[in-house]
Formats: sequence, structure tokens, C-alpha cells
Amino acid sequence: MKSLKYPVEWLLHHAAAAPQRVWLVQPQGGTTRRWTWAQAAEEIGRMAAALKAQGWPAGSAIAISGRNTAHWFFADLAIQWAGHVSVGLYPKQAAKATRYIFEHCEARAVFLGPMPDGEDFLRSVPAAVKKIRFPYAEAPAGNLDWDAILAGQAPLREYQRPAADALMTLVYTSGTTGNPKGVMMSYQNLAWVSDGFVSKDPLKMYGERLFSYLPLAHLMERMAVEGASLIFGTEVYFLESLDQLAQQLAQAAPTMFLAVPLVWTRIQSGVLGKLPEPRLRRLMAIPLVRTLLRRKLRKALGFQNIRLAGSGAAPIPKATLLWFKQVLDLEIVEGYGMTENGAYVARTMRGEPRPGSVGRPFADSNFRLSEEGEIQVKHPGVMAGYYKDPERTAEAFTADGWLRSGDKGRLDEDGYLYITGRVKDIFKTAKGKYVAPAPIEGALARNTDIEQLCLVGMNLSQPLMMVTLAACAGAKPRADLERQLVADMESVNAALEDHEKIAKLVVAREAWTIDNGMMTPTMKVRRNMVEERYHPLISSAAADRKTAIAWE
Repeated sequence: MKSLKYPVEWLLHHAAAAPQRVWLVQPQGGTTRRWTWAQAAEEIGRMAAALKAQGWPAGSAIAISGRNTAHWFFADLAIQWAGHVSVGLYPKQAAKATRYIFEHCEARAVFLGPMPDGEDFLRSVPAAVKKIRFPYAEAPAGNLDWDAILAGQAPLREYQRPAADALMTLVYTSGTTGNPKGVMMSYQNLAWVSDGFVSKDPLKMYGERLFSYLPLAHLMERMAVEGASLIFGTEVYFLESLDQLAQQLAQAAPTMFLAVPLVWTRIQSGVLGKLPEPRLRRLMAIPLVRTLLRRKLRKALGFQNIRLAGSGAAPIPKATLLWFKQVLDLEIVEGYGMTENGAYVARTMRGEPRPGSVGRPFADSNFRLSEEGEIQVKHPGVMAGYYKDPERTAEAFTADGWLRSGDKGRLDEDGYLYITGRVKDIFKTAKGKYVAPAPIEGALARNTDIEQLCLVGMNLSQPLMMVTLAACAGAKPRADLERQLVADMESVNAALEDHEKIAKLVVAREAWTIDNGMMTPTMKVRRNMVEERYHPLISSAAADRKTAIAWE
């Protein structure tokens, strides 16, 4: 296997090759701070020296939490440079899970970035863990401050390249049940995966701008933004706060933008809130108006420079992909993978759209489908295993060493992969028939008034679809809204087997969020929580056969 650069080596390369070029752009309290490659390398080197001076055993775990910031990157690289292992934490993760991770990885320290409810987070940090506060007003108090540590600290100048199989990071999967699992990713794992992605869609060296806002504790953002910026020397613009997303995305105007499906549907809903679908369709039917409108919408959204738009972490509805192509002429590529395999399995390619598919599996992903249709891979980017968990590690692999994904898929006649659901999500109705919810949810997602969906039906005679509504739906008369929802449900049902047909739509009053526990930190709906929380509503809705829609 060829020798590949590791993140700190890329940092030092750019600091020498383009020392005055801006790397990171950080909005902060009405001002904007910028770091060149040389400035960043100096600051990271100082923190690496400070960490090394602590005398901790090589390979000690050091956690990072808080909103995405330049200092998140700095801490991650300083931890690597000092010979330790980074552990990303979601700031809004449940306290029980946070405490478990600290104790499980035996973290020596935690870097504290700006976050909501910082005092609650601190209560989950064991007393023995050193708390290093990033220099942001919204960061919770620590017993050490970033700037104070760096004052007078000489930086490390030399970098000792770790062994290829040395542990680089622990990525704790959020999961929908049970304790988080610590995915062990080595330097070679992530270097191999990065090299694979680079070969498929190379970016322009020093010619791109990325926008960082998805959680850096998740592997997707770590690789696609932090990792890509290190390989290609790209500028990264950070989001200051979620309520400024639209404004700051427009200011950043990135050349590459990644989002999870929920973000794409909210962007769509924002457009439709100002230009309702009927009016938008009329305007788009006029060629000259369509051209001018697209240009105006793309600029207002910050998409005027986009060369690559991507979606990942969960399936994106086919209807959403088609809407962005038709309205904005924006082709969204969709990737498929999981933390355990470095997210390296398949991806749609620009110019080869196949809505509903996640693309052809990469030739070097060593992809196969089991007899049951489970997606399995075996390549150098696959994790070493789950940290301190040999039992669950053994369960994750087949007897011949292939990683089980837990996802079911199918290939079409051209070799394109379609995800048909999670193995564990398939449920049996009271009639004894099995139902795979993902394709049904994806089909109903064509309705732009719906923001989130979750098909439920365990022990029911017929499945029900729980939904939350998009913001734009609030302006519509209830009767019109119900009429369209039911019409779309009936259209979906027409293509389903009798036992799969949706008996009723059940509209939840409150959106499903990370805060209320209905979504994972990576914005996947927790199906078990939906079933538990709405059990009385689901039961009463199933018993009432008079209407096709029920409201909480």
C-alpha cells in the first residue's frame, strides 16, 4: 500500500508552500477572524507542545466538543501532533451518553467550544478530566484557557509520523438504542479513504471554499470538510450560530456544500415559503424568467459558486433531488457509507444522475450483497473494531471478515445501488406480514409540506405514517393541506402491496429534534422513540377508521 500523507503532514506542507494563504475564516461576535496556514500551524504547534508536556501516555484519549470552529480543527490536529487520540463529542448529546463516553475512553482532557447548555454538559464531565476552554464567549468555563496555555509556550517543530495502524481517532456512533460504540479509525484507514475520494472527484488546489456547520464529531464532516481542506488547501468558513445559517451561508458562498436530507428539505421549504409551488411552477415555465429566477435564488442561498453539492448520513427523497435540479439546476450527489467503513462504499457522480440510487459501488470498496440483501464491504478503510468491545466487534463482521452494514440494498441492471432500508427497521404487522419502511417513507416525501416521516406498524393490522410538517405548510388552509396530504398518500398506496398500504397519516404537533430526543445527533429519526412517545396517539388513530388523517 502506498505511503500517504497524514493530517499534520498536510498542515506543515501548506504552512511551507502557501504560508500567507488564508485557511480558516471564523465569524465571531460581529467580527471575522482569519488564520493563514502559517499562523494556524504555529498555534497548533504550541498546543501540541502543551499537551505533550502533560506527560500522559502516548495514545491517550482527548475529547473535543462544541460548535464547529477553527479551534475544533486546531485541537484535533494538536492532539494528533502530540501523539494522542481525538474523541469528538456532540454538545447536545444526552448526558448519559456523554458521561459513558468519557468513562469508556478514559479521556484525560476535553476541549470546550461554544455550545448551548454548557453547564449541563459540564455536569457530564468526570472531575478528573482537564477542561480546556476555547476562546469564545459561548464556551463553558474550564479550569484552563486556550490562550493562557499558549502564552509563552514554544511550539513543536518536528512531527513524528505514527505507525500506519496507530489509532488516530475514536468516533462514537450516536446510535438509536444502547450505549454509543467507539469506532476505532487508524491513520491508514482514513488516509486510504481520503485518497479514494480524492481520485474520484479532485478539487482545485487552493481554489475551493467550504462551509463547516454539520457536527465535526461525525465522520462525514471531519473527512469532507476538515480532511478535504487539509489535502487541497481549501478555505473553510465556519457557521457562528444556527439561527444565522441562511445569512452566513450566503456570505460564504462556498464552492462545495454538503448537507443531510433534513437541511436540504428545510432549504426547499424556505424557498416555497416565499414562492409557493403553484407560482413557482408558473414562473419556471417561462424560459427567460426561469434563467433570471434561478440566478437570483442561487445567489440568495449562497449557491452561486457551487461546483459540488452533496447529501449523506440518511436517504434523501427522490422528489427533493428532482426539485433542486428543476428549480435551481443544482445536481445533488448522494453518497452511501457508514462510520465503520469510513463512509466509503458508493456515490453518485456528477453528470450521471440516477435519482433514488446512491450510485455504483466503488470498484475498490470490495462490495457485496449477502443472500439476505445486506450490504457488506471489506477494504483498507474499514475500522479496526469497536473500542474495548470485542463482542460487538465480532458481531459487526462475517465469519470471512466482511463488515456488516445492517442496511439492505439492491442493484439495478446497470449496477446502481439502491438502499431499501435497515435490516432491523423491517417490522411485522399484526397480519404477520413484513414491511420495509424506508422506500414507503421516501415515496411520500414527495409532498413538500412534510418535513419528517416515520412509518410505524409493529403489531398493527395496517401501517400508519407519523409526520411533522414543514414551516411553509403553516400558511395553508387546513382543508387544502389535508386534501393534498391524503391525495399523495393514496398515490403512494397505489404502488404498494395490500399489507404495506398506509392506513392513515398522523400529524405530530412538535418537530422531531435532537433536543427532544427524537433525532440522533446526525439527524436521523429515532424510530423506537417515535413509537414509544406516540404510542397512545398511534393506538387511537389505528382504532379510528373513519378518517385518513389524524392530528395530535
